[in-house]
Parts: sequence; C-alpha cells; structure tokens
Amino acid sequence: MDTQTNQNPSTTPRPAGATPGKDYQIYYFSELRDRKLFRSDALNGGKGRPFGKVADLVFKVAEPYPEALGILVDHGWGQETEFIPWAKVVHIEAQRLIVNPPDPPEVNPGKDRGGFAPFVDQAGWVVLEDHLIGKTILDMDGRRTEVVNDVHLLASGGRMLLIHVDISFNGFLRKWHLYRLFHGKDQLISWRYVQPLSLEDAVITDRVSLSVTRDRIKELPPEDLADALEELSGHEQQALFSALEPETAAETLVEAEPRTQRQLIADLRQERARKILQEMSVPQLADLFSVLPHEDSSNLMGLLPPEQLTRIQAMLSEREATALTMVNSEYIALPKESLVGAVLTTIRTSGKPHEAVSYVYVINPADRLLLGVVDLRDLVLATDTKTLGEIMVAPVVSADSTDTRDDLAELFAKYHFRMLPVVDRLDHLLGVVHYNDIMRGTVTRVRV
Repeated sequence: MDTQTNQNPSTTPRPAGATPGKDYQIYYFSELRDRKLFRSDALNGGKGRPFGKVADLVFKVAEPYPEALGILVDHGWGQETEFIPWAKVVHIEAQRLIVNPPDPPEVNPGKDRGGFAPFVDQAGWVVLEDHLIGKTILDMDGRRTEVVNDVHLLASGGRMLLIHVDISFNGFLRKWHLYRLFHGKDQLISWRYVQPLSLEDAVITDRVSLSVTRDRIKELPPEDLADALEELSGHEQQALFSALEPETAAETLVEAEPRTQRQLIADLRQERARKILQEMSVPQLADLFSVLPHEDSSNLMGLLPPEQLTRIQAMLSEREATALTMVNSEYIALPKESLVGAVLTTIRTSGKPHEAVSYVYVINPADRLLLGVVDLRDLVLATDTKTLGEIMVAPVVSADSTDTRDDLAELFAKYHFRMLPVVDRLDHLLGVVHYNDIMRGTVTRVRV
C-alpha cells in the first residue's frame, strides 16, 4: 500500500488544500515514516547510499491546515536529530525520499549524515509522532474519547498539508504494515474540526493534546463538558478546561464530580482561578470548597472579597450541623386509626403552610414511633371512611438525627421528596427537614 495519486484531476474531486491546477498526492504518515533518505547530489544513476530514515514530520499550526516545515532524521541513541527543511524535498518515491543538500549556513559537519543542522523545537510547531499520534481526541458526535492512530497528509504544489486525523484501528495496523488485517473504512476527521488547545493552565509548553476546537466547545452544555472532562486525564483534561471562557468554565466546574473538581482546581493559575470564581454564586462556591483539600480551599478563599467570604464561611459552618439541629416542627403526625375524612378536616383548619402538609406521618401517639406515611394526593383520593393505617406506606424513608447536611442532600437527590422525617436510632419521630431548607443553592451533582 503506497500513495494515493490523482492522475486525472478533472474527474476526481479535488480535496481541500490542494493547489488549483496542480496534481496532488495523498499520504498517511505511517507510510512515510521510516522511508530512506537520499541526497540528490549523492545519487549515481538513481542509486546511492541513504544517510538516514524519516523519523518524524514537523508542521506549523496555520489556518486552514498545518503546513509541513520539515523532516526529522533520527540517527540513533546519543546522536543529534537532524532537521531537513521541507523546501529541500525533491521527490517522494515509493520507498525513499530524495532531498537537496543543505545550504552552507545549515551545514552540520556530521560524518555519515545528511549534513543538516540539528533539530530545535519551537512554539507553534507540531511534531506528529510526539504531539499527535496516540493522543486523545474528543468525539463531538458520540461525546466519547478516541485515539489518533494516524495522520492523513496532502502533497500539492511543493507543499505538504495535514488535512485529517485517522481514529480507526486501520491506522494502528498500518503503522506495523499489517495491511492484510484491515477491516472496515478509515475514520477520518477533518483538521477543520480538530486542532490543538493551549495548555496554559497545565504546562508551560505548546506541546499539545487533541480536543475539539474552541468554537465547537462553546456549543456543548456544561453537563456534557463535565462528562467529557471526567473521561479525560492529565494534560488532555487541563487542555480542554483551559480552553473554556471563565463563565463556561465555572458552570462546568459546578457540574463536575468532586474528584474532577479537585483535579482541575489543583492546576489553576491564580488569575485564571479568580476569573472563574467571580462567575460562581456563594452557594456554588460553598459546595466547591466543601470537597477541596484544606490548602486549596484556603488559597481560593484568599481570592474572594471579604463580604462574600463571610457568607461562604457561615454556609460551610452550617453544613457541619446535624439533622437534629435543623428539624422543623411544621408537619402533621396522627395515629393510624385516624379516618381520612377527619384528617382532611384537620389539615384544612390547621393553618399550616402548604409545604408542611405534603405528607401526613403516621405515628404511635404514646412514643411517637414512626409507623408509615401518607402522601396528600393519596389522602384526597381515598374514601372518608378509610383509616391512615389502611392507606399508609411503610417502611418510611427517613433521616437519622446524626445525618449531616450533605447526607440530607443525598437523600433528597435520590428520592425527590418534598420533606423528610428525622428519627432517632429507635425510629421515634423528632421532626422534619424541608427540601428547600437543605437544597437551596446546592448545585453539586450527587452520585447515587
């Protein structure tokens, strides 16, 4: 399997990036890797001695497609890697590349080498093997992660452009020349939808991992962005998060699970962190600080204005309280022998707020042992002569008196009740806690 060459441009659609009026060739990077390199001035009747092999290709990030800058020639352990400018490439043949000799300022007096200068990496350059192959990419359609196995290249008019990445398993097989095992089609993603992201909050380098473009990122809702972040790790996760605008980053951070929140916060620079925190409400900040290590939360608190910090600290102190300290006496509890008709009359004349009569709790009057619960809707639909004992639901989902605010939040998130009874270790009813009192401002997702 070698190059795919267009010999009849008038009948074959011209790919994006091809120079008008010029023939073009399509290559996979895996096909060019390891091809032997010959200097044109060393050829003798088409024959000669190779001075090395293609180890990698270097591209410069540009719009709309990155353009090849040169070839890396690896001479082995302990020896410098040569860099051949792409302008020196004369021919790309089936088994070899022919290049012109270096100009005098470029000459590297290395014996048995091509004589080119050693490679020095620069900002904005992409080295395919190091920066793209094997890196993670976020699939916008399936919102899952894939791996770049190969790169699709177009040669036209003396230029080489990077036009697609290949995420199919064929790319992996192609690398090892296992063409007989190919199955299905290659899965090519246009570079127009894939490009490197700055790692400004991860490492001080522009060596990149792949993700969706900045514009496409903005189209994803925070919930999906949070899910994507949780699938990534290390530099890929930081790259995606650092590409978000502060407002979107704040919304995504709120939606992320605690483990991911801790990872993202740990690598944030101070000014970036300040901008993100400014986009968050006091309850959201309290939720975030409650899951962070003490050192991280203390550092972030130092970025907040005093008034906001006071409110957050008060909210965090409240979280340490138990259910017993937060119980509400606005509820209705009656014996199981009570008739539905009489209970409805009691409710109508009680003067209690509507949120207090969502449920009727059924108890043993002697010790207030919680026996069951009746939803107001079931009560209204039952006949007047039925007793609470006949229509109640048991056992009752309840909160323990020692449960913390976070414990209560998990119960509300799981069962979606409007209020919960609070009981002691012997199931005696002590009071209730209302949904709004616990969940107001609670935005962190609860994993159940």
